[in-house]
Amino acid sequence: MPGMTANLSWSEFGRQRPDLAEAGRALFYQVGVGLAFLSTVRADGGPRLHPMCPLIVGGALVAHIIPSAKRDDLHRDGRYAMHSFPCDDNEDAFYITGRAALVGDASLARGAAAQFLAERDMPAEPSGFGDGEFFEFRLSRCLLTRTDGHGDWHPRHTTWSAAAGPGNGDGHPG
Repeated sequence: MPGMTANLSWSEFGRQRPDLAEAGRALFYQVGVGLAFLSTVRADGGPRLHPMCPLIVGGALVAHIIPSAKRDDLHRDGRYAMHSFPCDDNEDAFYITGRAALVGDASLARGAAAQFLAERDMPAEPSGFGDGEFFEFRLSRCLLTRTDGHGDWHPRHTTWSAAAGPGNGDGHPG
């Protein structure tokens, strides 16, 4: 259908644009654990924004989402936008959009749970952890911004779209 955009797994994205996947991983994990802002679509169509902890595991970008309005949004309408946390020394940023869905692969969910706990030096799941669900975030678009510090008037943008494939990335914001 015209206007339809593919949604790729993290590993598929990485095969098309390893430079962007590496930069995204570094920005998501800049403090040692994954941190990002997740925007979902409320039932009334408005945006909802929350901090969250993405995990890159088994070739997938996933997150453990606790019972919440954010999780309800993802169940109802999987569209999302995700943005890295601000950096201390510059205004570099990584932004992606796409669709999220429940992880259906039990081995991926177990691996994500193990990584979540390991990243936090937790020997066991905390109380209520089992109430959460793992979602996979597939990518349709990406914007990487690089700067030379705070207040850089000439940020460098690289864009990518799954529909355009590996040739995209002309340096213009998407």
